[in-house]
Amino acid sequence: MSPLLTAASQQPAPSGVTDPEPRFGKGGPVVPAERGPSPGVLLLYHYPTRRWFRNASTILEHVGSFSRHSRFPIWEVNTAEPMSPRLAELDVEAILLHYSLFSPGLYAMTEAHAEFVRSSGAHKVAFFQDENRYCRHRFWFIDEFGVDTVYTCLEPEGAEQVYGRHTSAAEIRTNIPGYVGEELLDAAERFIVPEASRPVDVGYRGRPIPAYSGRGGLEKAEIGTRFLELAGGRGLMLDIATREEDRLYGDDWFRFIAGCRAVLGVESGTSVFDVDDVVVAEYERLAADGSEVTVEDLADVMEPLEGRIHYRTISPRHFEAAALRVCQILFEGHYSGRMEPMVHYIPLRKDFSNLDQVIERFRDPGLRAELIANAHRDLIASGRESYAGFVADVDGVLSRAGVGRAGPASRPTEVEVALRRGRRTRRLRSRLAAEIASAERRFYLIVIRLPGGRALAARLGRMLGRGGKA
Repeated sequence: MSPLLTAASQQPAPSGVTDPEPRFGKGGPVVPAERGPSPGVLLLYHYPTRRWFRNASTILEHVGSFSRHSRFPIWEVNTAEPMSPRLAELDVEAILLHYSLFSPGLYAMTEAHAEFVRSSGAHKVAFFQDENRYCRHRFWFIDEFGVDTVYTCLEPEGAEQVYGRHTSAAEIRTNIPGYVGEELLDAAERFIVPEASRPVDVGYRGRPIPAYSGRGGLEKAEIGTRFLELAGGRGLMLDIATREEDRLYGDDWFRFIAGCRAVLGVESGTSVFDVDDVVVAEYERLAADGSEVTVEDLADVMEPLEGRIHYRTISPRHFEAAALRVCQILFEGHYSGRMEPMVHYIPLRKDFSNLDQVIERFRDPGLRAELIANAHRDLIASGRESYAGFVADVDGVLSRAGVGRAGPASRPTEVEVALRRGRRTRRLRSRLAAEIASAERRFYLIVIRLPGGRALAARLGRMLGRGGKA
């Protein structure tokens, strides 16, 4: 796989200091040919092809929602694979830049992909998540690459404070981290069981996130550890864990939720939005020697930013619980204006001062049924939070930008032909990579049987960039 742009490797600069341009991976810069645009929209996303990549379903459902629901032809391009030379020569009406390209500190594009985007005259739409750090690089990217429309998880006031003040993007729109899609609805059909058959009263899986996220970031672990400590011994069957190794994925995750009468939850996001990148810079300085950095260690630079820009949203987890008809016990919050206390969930104060009341309410099966029904009605059955609605909003942006004027794609377009040729090359490359990996595996199994073989295998693994593990 081609090297990736590593923005995090360059220290973010405070306001007023020139920030070095991020470096892109090799791949050969390209310049689109001068011709009329091909009908349709190019969607660039990044999906590592390694089998262990665990966020695959979330990313791929978001990516797939565009081609599934858009009224425009959508051409998907995975930047984890080399760019097709034929595609690089074409022009398109619009380019969608998926949030998977912009993991904090890592812009997952080769130089060829980057130059194609930079040089294109298409209408460009960028979707961002995890926006609370490395803001200066993001601002640079928006202006340098001519992004016309930004989709952010910030609410309108915060979006104007951040992108309105610091970029030249013509349009800023708010969205949420995820929506209700076919995969979730299918999981609900497969895994819902009657409440009486559920083995767990209250369940939760969470994990602490780095200190630069502020005190709000601690909530994801704190709600689990504190509830387990304070509600234990009260006759409730609890299945609560906050360690990385206890996290669940895919069907195991849906099966876990469906086995609970209630789940705990918090708002997604963080309480610190580091526009000037000063908090993450201090965090990286303190963590450089391997030390664990705490919120208290960052207090001097972080406290002035706590809660200044609201960056909390409803989470896909709330849709999952609603779809699987599970009662939700949540920290008090705004939840993007989509969930109300005692209408959709049982509110838990962040100091746990109303825990007795929360448990009493949970033990009322009639109340649980009412909250579950309300959440399912408003978040799932209404269709208001569907991927179809989200994509319809994006279609509106594209339509106003003039997309569709190139005419309908009544026959295979130049884009489709270019992608088809690229797929043939990628299939051959993938087959070769699989054969090489299989040979490496067989060699590894032979080596570890030799005296001192495990140490030798580890050294060989590091030389090959495999980390020494099969």
